Amino acid sequence: MWALLVLIGAASVSAHLQDLSFDGQKVFRVIPRNDEQVEILNSLASIMQVDFWQPDSVTLVRPKMQVDFRVGAENAFEVEELLKESGVEYRVMIDNLQAALDAQFDSKSRATGHSYEKYNNWDTIAAWTADIAAQNPDLVSRSVIGNTYEGRPMYLLKVGKSGPNKKAIFIDCGFHAREWISPAFCQWFVKEGVETYGKDTVMTTLLDNLDFYVLPVVNIDGYVYTWTNNRMWRKTRSKNANSFCYGTDPNRNFNAGWCTTGASSSPCADTYCGSAPESEKETKALADFIREHLSTIKAYLTIHSYSQLLLFPYSYTYSLPSDYQELNSIASAASKQLASLYNTKYTYGPGAATIYPAAGGSDDWAYDQGVKYSFTFELRDTGRYGFLLPESQIKPTCEETLLAVKYIANYVLEHLY
Repeated sequence: MWALLVLIGAASVSAHLQDLSFDGQKVFRVIPRNDEQVEILNSLASIMQVDFWQPDSVTLVRPKMQVDFRVGAENAFEVEELLKESGVEYRVMIDNLQAALDAQFDSKSRATGHSYEKYNNWDTIAAWTADIAAQNPDLVSRSVIGNTYEGRPMYLLKVGKSGPNKKAIFIDCGFHAREWISPAFCQWFVKEGVETYGKDTVMTTLLDNLDFYVLPVVNIDGYVYTWTNNRMWRKTRSKNANSFCYGTDPNRNFNAGWCTTGASSSPCADTYCGSAPESEKETKALADFIREHLSTIKAYLTIHSYSQLLLFPYSYTYSLPSDYQELNSIASAASKQLASLYNTKYTYGPGAATIYPAAGGSDDWAYDQGVKYSFTFELRDTGRYGFLLPESQIKPTCEETLLAVKYIANYVLEHLY
């Protein structure tokens, strides 16, 4: 087996996962049975570029855990041989990544302009933020809360009827660049707000009594990069001192157990925590906004993908939050609401215990700032498509997620503190 590892290592020295074509790249799912099999995955990751989809890093892999990872075309055969030879239980989730990537787009003819049932690039989303605010001045206003590393304005939409002393809920999408279904949800949420206000009693009550701050894309530079250079990019696009590697994981960059567990201090890692908490312009802008509005923001919802989870603090420690009972019962009820439409099953619970420990997350940080109702959604699916969810699933994913979000928002409205 080790001879095989050495061979793979030699073959992969010149290979990089940053190629524009993903032809022949595969996504494997393995379930290591014991520490020895975990060690095999660690060895693989040490000799070639392995892109871990679930969990985010090889350091988080434990026995009996479901692990999804991507390897380059030039290594795929050897990796499969190694898994067979060492008796690791595995299956190929995506046989050819390029084909899956092409299949995300339901039709080759891309409509020009914005669509709620297609993936929109950043320019289209930016134009949409201006349009939706202009067309619905009584319900939506747009502001800029900062600029990205590459100088793009970070647009924030405020959705709600104007009124005195209103409390607010903050929703953000697009922390990780390749999680395209996430920004699709933020756009969908705003659409539902303006289209169903005055018709749907729950939405009308929510918008009359609460403001929703919606940040459609946090990591705009990274999102642009997934459209232009590398669909699988995750981090920001900031330059790192003394390193050839770009970017920080924005969801490891908050001052909540920063860089202690489930985060890396290596600039080349996908879970790089950054040079300091809020070192990224994007995370700093978000954190500054929440700090400035702490007296009104009562809930924080951050939307990610994939794995169908509804998580709450903590992720940086196994300790339970003081509001554990309440948060757990909200997550349980919201998951039931979500499943009521298409029977999509979500797992819920505190982050560290439910999936794996990860420090520096925005949900933990918001909770520690005093925002009690702090939740992370991991949207569809459970790995069949992973980050390449087809456009045909945008509508059902957003519809079911909306039910959970409306449930949480309504609960918050009835339990203001």
